[in-house]
Amino acid sequence: MPPKSNGHYPTERLKCWNKAKEIRLKYYEDYRTAHDRGGLRYGGGAWTLDAIVRGFGDDVHLLTTEPYSASIAFQKEFSAQCLEAAEAKGYSRDLCAYVRNYIGGILLDKYAFGGPFPKLDFIFQEQLCCSQTKWYQLVSELEGGVPMYSVDLSVGPYKDLNETRTQYLVDQMQEGIEWLKKIIKRPFDEEKMIQAIYDECRSTSTWAEVCCLNKATPAPLDEKSMHSLYVLATLKKSSKEVADFYEELRDEVQDRVARGIAAVPTERCRVITDTQPPWGFLDLYHYLESYGCVSVGSLYVFGLEGNFEVKPDGTWGPRTTPQQMGLKFNNREEALRFYADWNLSRPQWQHFYGPEYKTEMLLRIVKEWNLDGVILHYNRGCEGLSVGIAENRLGLLKAGVPVMTYEGNMADEREFDEGRAHARVDAFMENLGLEQLSAAAHA
Repeated sequence: MPPKSNGHYPTERLKCWNKAKEIRLKYYEDYRTAHDRGGLRYGGGAWTLDAIVRGFGDDVHLLTTEPYSASIAFQKEFSAQCLEAAEAKGYSRDLCAYVRNYIGGILLDKYAFGGPFPKLDFIFQEQLCCSQTKWYQLVSELEGGVPMYSVDLSVGPYKDLNETRTQYLVDQMQEGIEWLKKIIKRPFDEEKMIQAIYDECRSTSTWAEVCCLNKATPAPLDEKSMHSLYVLATLKKSSKEVADFYEELRDEVQDRVARGIAAVPTERCRVITDTQPPWGFLDLYHYLESYGCVSVGSLYVFGLEGNFEVKPDGTWGPRTTPQQMGLKFNNREEALRFYADWNLSRPQWQHFYGPEYKTEMLLRIVKEWNLDGVILHYNRGCEGLSVGIAENRLGLLKAGVPVMTYEGNMADEREFDEGRAHARVDAFMENLGLEQLSAAAHA
């Protein structure tokens, strides 16, 4: 363990922090102004197979629904307007909170980054979570019948993947390319798509490598900061820009580990969370830090876009990229088969098929990231990532892992009680034998 200074680890701001912010803001501005520059706009989720669409040009811009809706949720006043607009039209409060924020913005004709909501030219979506395709079916109708294609990713857990299931996804991607040709009315550049697949593998593997660097003590990154970093892959994971940025980030985090630079200088307790936080109340992480507790990440932050594999020593590490394996795709079919396998191995996709997969991954992280406990968010806003969460709690407790739970909603502030959540933290920290630090020690 690196030496402490006056009871603190040294800390410093990430040098590439502003660059991450610039990439994100440029992404939303490029989408908004795409038509002004002769480009196209399309809609899809954070798991959309966007490397395929890159074969039609760099001026075809995607607005990924979930991170965009999270941006709305962070703007509490605008989010309240969107939620109320959706509910006034009859959309139930137990519907995905992201859906309600997104739909509300369309109904209000307001864009979270200024001006009217930029209309879509087409939709290229995926289906895994329960609401994804229906979400965009509704968007298509509200925007006057936008052409839509959806890829079914629900082929079962990766451990059961076989030739038939892989081919099912490959066939859909092949059909999707032909559909896009008719809708976009542009030639398809196969080599451009293949390069985008290489870049996506590079970005998602490198992000996993960054997450693995947080096994170090002190943790060089904290979860709150990681939310602003992983999100770049949810926006344009198949871009060279994001893949290059993650390599720059990895190099900086490696340097932080070597020098013992901490995200939380008073680190004395390490936890993770499981799913999305309440985006309008990220101060919850600062409250944890008042106890010297750092959340070193979450299954969501790690596995939503990061791609891992079990290394020879039995631990999780970044999945080996095709470039690292020396693979060169000779045609579209080869590229799409690898692309299908790469995506179907994502950690965050596995627990849609049973809570035992999530429990297994959480226990792995507890061990390898040297954690003192796990915080589970009973998130009413996301059915897909919260299903089986009570079973996850029992599985962790059975393994002897301290667990804290709190209730909330990632994108509807009306369903989060900040005072109650703080009280849950107080009780959890007391159970771990920790007291709040003095203001001077926490500073």
